[in-house]
Amino acid sequence: MSNKNWKASVDRGLRDCKMNAELSNKVALFNQVADNHKEKQMINPFSSWDGASHRRKLDKSDASYGKPIEGSHTERRGRDAQASVTNEVRTLCEIIQDCGAMDKDSNSRITFGELFQMYNVISGNVVGILLRARKKGFVDFPGETLFQRRDDNVAIHLMKPLEEIKEILAGRPPNGSS
Repeated sequence: MSNKNWKASVDRGLRDCKMNAELSNKVALFNQVADNHKEKQMINPFSSWDGASHRRKLDKSDASYGKPIEGSHTERRGRDAQASVTNEVRTLCEIIQDCGAMDKDSNSRITFGELFQMYNVISGNVVGILLRARKKGFVDFPGETLFQRRDDNVAIHLMKPLEEIKEILAGRPPNGSS
């Protein structure tokens, strides 16, 4: 074998070895993905995967019960939705503060009809956001819910100063609290 042929043979051998190494890496990666999938299917309560009967049982006293898997897309979407609702509650309270009249307790007050006209341009979820704001203690109004036209003259009161509401929504304790 000539020197030139020997060198070509060695190069071909190295190339084959490198390709085999890349292939083994790909096989290992595939096996890892397959194992992760199988593990997730074992804990999926709706899985028909063989052996899924050995999956852990759901326990209502478990801290993670009813919560998405940490780091999942579902968890991220939930956080994004929560941030969006928080932003809408803040915007609603700002509109009540800026466009409402002061009542005898030095809190802002606005009628549902006025608020509906202003806020509906921003979002169609006026009533839902009002209910969320009331649940948090930011606003108050009589009755369970409000309906357009029927409740246009119902007063909605801002129960806390706007700055305090913003601090609460930002996750900070209000000034003067510890």
